[in-house]
Amino acid sequence: MSSVTRDHRASDHDTGACSDERLTVLALAARAGAPADVEAFTRAVYPDVRRFVAYLAGTPSAEDLTQETFVRVLRSLPRFAGRSSARTWLLSIARRVVVDRFRSASCRPRIADLADWQSAAERCQPRGLPGREDGVALADLLAKVPHERREAFVLTQVVGLPYAEAASLIGCPIGTVRSRVARARTQLIESLEAADRAA
Repeated sequence: MSSVTRDHRASDHDTGACSDERLTVLALAARAGAPADVEAFTRAVYPDVRRFVAYLAGTPSAEDLTQETFVRVLRSLPRFAGRSSARTWLLSIARRVVVDRFRSASCRPRIADLADWQSAAERCQPRGLPGREDGVALADLLAKVPHERREAFVLTQVVGLPYAEAASLIGCPIGTVRSRVARARTQLIESLEAADRAA
């Protein structure tokens, strides 16, 4: 085990969690593929990835998606250059894994189970722009939108599906999807304006 890894393991144990800087150091150390360094990095980030994926996709599929995330992470690790924090890099991979699963599921002719609408909001956050707090704020606002409107809004405005695909996925006419999206947007704007007035 490298001295860098030992030092960070010890300090992480004291603080309870790895800072972005420490995770980046662990990732850079793990690039060479030394088993101890790869294990240290994986152990340090696993809980964050598991929690993040569970938030995005829901608990039932979280373990599979977490494993898929780590398959991709370990494949990409030798190319990680540290230009962004390892946490940002890792969570962007986790988002892509969940998006891929969501898109794969959306190709099947069935009604979307969007009890995980929060996942769609989180996974489509642009990198380097609004952070997790904004995703949580969006999740809170969307929670107040009725399910059918929320589903149409998330599929088209957050995930980015064309209205026709969303209509096919939901199993309703395209005009209904447009109407639901418009009503959801109006409700969200009203909620934001009310929150601004209360602040």
